[in-house]
Formats: sequence, structure tokens, C-alpha cells
Amino acid sequence: MNRRTGLLATGWLAALIGLPAHARESFQSLDLTGATYGRDFRLSDPDGRVRSLADFRGQVVLLFFGFTQCPDVCPTALARAAQVKQLLGAQADKLQVIFVTIDPERDSPLVLRGYTHAFYPDFLGLRGDLQTTKQTAQDFKVFFAKVPTGSSYTMDHTAITYAFYPRGNLRLAIRHAQSADSVAADVRLLLKGG
Repeated sequence: MNRRTGLLATGWLAALIGLPAHARESFQSLDLTGATYGRDFRLSDPDGRVRSLADFRGQVVLLFFGFTQCPDVCPTALARAAQVKQLLGAQADKLQVIFVTIDPERDSPLVLRGYTHAFYPDFLGLRGDLQTTKQTAQDFKVFFAKVPTGSSYTMDHTAITYAFYPRGNLRLAIRHAQSADSVAADVRLLLKGG
């Protein structure tokens, strides 16, 4: 049996037993169904408003931890998220991208706003003080550490983007190497299951 025939047979079987169409399709990202972490956050936006996942109900949320002086991983993740927004077309407003800084020492509200808006106008940068940042990262199983570099420093950090259903529960971990097309396909599935 080839792949196409196998997929058709699987779809037919799923339809026969009454699964909804979106349940027959599979995610390309890591499925975190049942995860007991990453349930919420309370961080400030550039205007000083405290935000949480509840503020984004009805939208798929892509959540990424990083820092604005990151030379490669962070800009790559945000550029991919901007491509995903474009690929979604009319559904683009149903996706909220959130960038949480792990470097609140340098990433002021003004710096965060400029950085995220450079990728897409509605991308949102969030921050907390150092203790809140550490606790939030721990709550999402995100590693980060300051690494001295001469007279300055850089940050090592986890390079995973989390994706949440529109109702606010964590569902996917998107690998750094995934393409914008695969992420957009997963966002469409999240919107169907929302």
C-alpha cells in the first residue's frame, strides 16, 4: 500500500467511525496534548498592561522566548512567523504572535515594540522583571542563561515556539527548523479544532 492509498484508507476509516475532519489530519509539529505546563503567563506589554493568555481567546497564539540582540535564532523564528501570517491570508487576524524577552535588562518596552513591529505590525513583545522572567520560563520549561562575551553578554536559550488553541490550551511545540508552510498548516488545524 503506498502513502496516498494509506492516507485515503485512514481518512475513510476515521469518517466511518465518526471522527470530525480536523481529527483525521495530523500536526507536523510536536504534539503536546495533555501537557501540564505552559498554562498561562502574566507579563507586561510595551504599554505597561499586564497580559495573559485569556487576552487572546479566539486566536491561535504562537509564543516564543528570546531576546532582541539575538543574532540568528530569534530573528529567524519571527521572520517565519511573519511568513505564516502571510500564508494564512484572510485568517491572519486569527493568529497572535507573542515574543517574551529573556533579557529584560536590555529589552525595554520601547526596544521590544520596535523589534517585534519590525517583523509584523501586530506582533507583541512581553516582559517581566528578572524574577518574573525566570518563573515564566520555568513554567514553560524554557531554558535560558546569560553567557559573557568580552565586555557584554549574549543569551543561550531554548529555540521552541509554542502554539495554543484559540481556547487557550497548549497544543504544539514547533521546532526551529520547521518551514513556514508546515507551521501555517498546523495553525489552520488549530483553528479548525479551536
